[in-house]
Amino acid sequence: MSTPNLSAHFSRPVLTLAILHAFAAPAFAANDTTEAADPQAQNMAEVVVTASKAPAAKRASVGGFADAPLLQTPASVTVISQKDMQDLQIRNLSDAVKLDASINESYNAVGYAEQFTIRGFKLDTNSSYRKDGVAIPGDTQIPLENKERIEVLKGLAGLQAGVAAPGGVIDFIVKRPTAAPLRTVTVEARERGTVYGAVDLGGRLEDTRFGYRVNVAAERLRSYIKGADGNRRFISGAFDWQISPQALLQLDADYQDKAQVTAPGFQLLSNGSLPANVSADTMLNKQPWTHPVETVTSNLGLRFQYAFNDYWHATLSANQHSFKRDDYTAYPYGCSPEGWAPVFCSNGDFSVWDFRSLGETKKPLSAQAMIQGKFATGSLRHEFTAGVSYFNRKDRAGKYVYDEVGISNIYRPVIVAPSDGVTGPVRLVRNDKEKSVFVQDIVSLAPNWKLHGGLRHINVDGYQYVLKADTEIRAKHDFLLPNVALVYNPQDNIAVYASYSQGMEHGGTADRYAENANVELTPSRSKQVELGVKADLTQDFMVAATLFQIRKGLEFNQYLDSSMSTYNFVRAGQAQHRGLELSAQGKASANLNLGASITALNSQQSGTGSADYDGKRVPNVPAFKAAVHADYAVQQVAGLSVNGSWEYAGKKAFENNNTTFVPSYSVFNLGAAWATRLAGTPAVLRATVNNVTDKFYWRDVTPEAGGYLFPGASRTLKVSAQFDF
Repeated sequence: MSTPNLSAHFSRPVLTLAILHAFAAPAFAANDTTEAADPQAQNMAEVVVTASKAPAAKRASVGGFADAPLLQTPASVTVISQKDMQDLQIRNLSDAVKLDASINESYNAVGYAEQFTIRGFKLDTNSSYRKDGVAIPGDTQIPLENKERIEVLKGLAGLQAGVAAPGGVIDFIVKRPTAAPLRTVTVEARERGTVYGAVDLGGRLEDTRFGYRVNVAAERLRSYIKGADGNRRFISGAFDWQISPQALLQLDADYQDKAQVTAPGFQLLSNGSLPANVSADTMLNKQPWTHPVETVTSNLGLRFQYAFNDYWHATLSANQHSFKRDDYTAYPYGCSPEGWAPVFCSNGDFSVWDFRSLGETKKPLSAQAMIQGKFATGSLRHEFTAGVSYFNRKDRAGKYVYDEVGISNIYRPVIVAPSDGVTGPVRLVRNDKEKSVFVQDIVSLAPNWKLHGGLRHINVDGYQYVLKADTEIRAKHDFLLPNVALVYNPQDNIAVYASYSQGMEHGGTADRYAENANVELTPSRSKQVELGVKADLTQDFMVAATLFQIRKGLEFNQYLDSSMSTYNFVRAGQAQHRGLELSAQGKASANLNLGASITALNSQQSGTGSADYDGKRVPNVPAFKAAVHADYAVQQVAGLSVNGSWEYAGKKAFENNNTTFVPSYSVFNLGAAWATRLAGTPAVLRATVNNVTDKFYWRDVTPEAGGYLFPGASRTLKVSAQFDF
C-alpha cells in the first residue's frame, strides 16, 4: 500500500528536531519560567477571550455558545481535561470515554474508526464530532496530542450543533499558545511492543503579540489483538496573533497518517450461542494478502475574535478537513455452507470475504459567524447570541471489491486465495450543503432565576449517488429546532434546571448486505425532556444528577423471511430512552481526587408493528453502567500518587429482538505516578495495568453490519515518562 512521501519521511526527523528544540529551550529562556512571564500578553488576551474563573475541568463551551462554568449550564456535560489524559495515560478517545458511564462503544473495531453511543444512541461520524465547535468527521482515530480537553454534551444538541445524533456531541478543544515557554517530552511503552513518543512546545515570540503551540507524535502500534499492528504519525501547530487589544486571530493546522491492520469482530454461532473458548487476542483478519487500513487526515482551522466594547464581541471560525482512506480487509461474515444468515457455523467456520475500498475521501468545510453581547431591558438582563453556520460535505468513493473467497475457522485459521476483482474509479457520491441561522437569549428574570431560550433553523440541500443502483437521490429538508431551559439557583453553589429541546439527524445508511444497500433514510426529528441538579460542594468538587427522556424514530434491519438472509434497512416505530445520570468529579479531600459516573437507562422499542421488536430493549446498551476512578497522593513519599479505576456494565442485548444477551462485566485498572527530578529536570514517571484480573468480556456487541461481538482488551501494562524542560 502506497504512503504519501511526507507521511513516510517526516516522523523521525521532525520528532528528533522537536526533542532537540525542547532540550535547547532552557538555554534561551532560562529566566522566563513562570506563567506570568508576560503580563502584557495576558492582559491583551483577556480583552478578547471570554474566560471563566472555574477550573478547566469545570467549564465548557459545548453546552452553549460561550465558555461557561458547568454549574451555570442547563445540560449534562462531561469534561475530560488534559491532566486527566496525562494522569491516566489516555492516547485515544476509546480510553477517554470510559470515564463516562453514558458512553458506550458501537462497532468500535481495533484499527478502524472509533465509534460510540451516548445515552444509547449511536453518534454520526459526519456530524457528532467537533473541533472548537465546528464539525469534523470521526472516521478515524482523532488525535489527542493537540487537544486541551474533550467536552461531551450528552443529549440533544440541535441548538448548539444543528445536525447531530440525539445522543449528543463530542467537542475537541485545541491547545493554544502558552504565556510562558512550554517544553514537554513524553515517551511510553506497552508490554506487547507499542512504543510512543510525543513533544509539546509552546510559548511567545520576542514580540509577545505572537504565540505558538506545536505538537509532534509518532507511535508504533502493537495491539492486544495479535497481528493488528501498525503505526501513526502526527504533527500540529496552533498560532495566535493579538492584532490589537480588541482583535485576536487564531490559526491551527494538523496532519495525521495512521496505518493499522483492522481487527473485525465475531458473530453468533448458527446454534444461537456466543463463541466459546475464544481469546481476546484472536485475529480473524489473518490472511497473507491482508494490508493495513491507511487513513490520512488533516485540518486547517481559523478563528477571528473582535471586541467592539466590554459588552459586545464577534467571532468568525472555519475549518477545512481532509480525509482519505484505503481499506483492505479479509472480512468475516456468515458461513455459506449453512446458508447466508449473519452467523458463523456451529463449529466456528466462517466465510472470508476479500474487501477492498481504495481512494475514499471526504473534504467537509465548516464555517460559523456569531455576535454576542449583554444588555438590559428594564429589570431584565440579557446574554444574547445570534449567528449563522455553513457546512459543505463532499464524499468521494469508488466501487469496491467484496467477494467471498473461502472458509476459515475461529479456532483453526485457514489460508485462502484473494479475489481477482479490481476496484473502480473514484467519483463523487455525496454533496450536502447545510445552512443554519440560530439565536439564543439567556434572560436573568431575577437574581436566582434564568430563562434560556434558543432557536435554530436548518436547511439541508444535497444529493447521494448510490454506487449499487447507479441512481441519484436528491433531498432538500428544512428543520426548526427549539431549545428552552429554566434555571433556578437556590444557593450560589446549587443549580436546578428543566429543559426541552429538539434535534435533527441524517437518516441511517443501509449496510452493504441489505436489499437497499447504501441508501440513506430521510432526516428525522428527535425530542428531549431533561431535569437536572448540580452542586459545587466545594470549590474543587462537583456533583450532579440528571433525569432525561429522548424519543426518536427507530431504525433497524427488517428481515424479509425466517432465514434471516435478506432484509431491508427501515425506520419504523419509536425508540424511547429514559435514564438517570449521577456524577461526582474533583478534589474530594486534600489528597484524594475522585471521579464517579453512574447511568441507569431504560431503552425501549415500540410501534414497529412486530412483536419481535416492540417492548424490547435497544441492543448494545446496558441498563446499568458505572465508572469510578480515584487518585490518591501518598504523603509519606514526596511526589508519589496511586490510582485505580473500576468499570462495570450490565448485560446487553445483541439483537433488536433481544434473543441473545451478553453477560455483565467488571474491569479493574491500577496505576501509580511519581513526580520527581532526573538530572535536574522535572519528570513524571507513570505505570498502569489495565484489566488487572485479565478478564475476558464482550465490550461491544453491535447489531450493525449483520451483528458483531468485540472482546475487551486483555491485561496490559504500560509505562511512560514525561519530562518538562
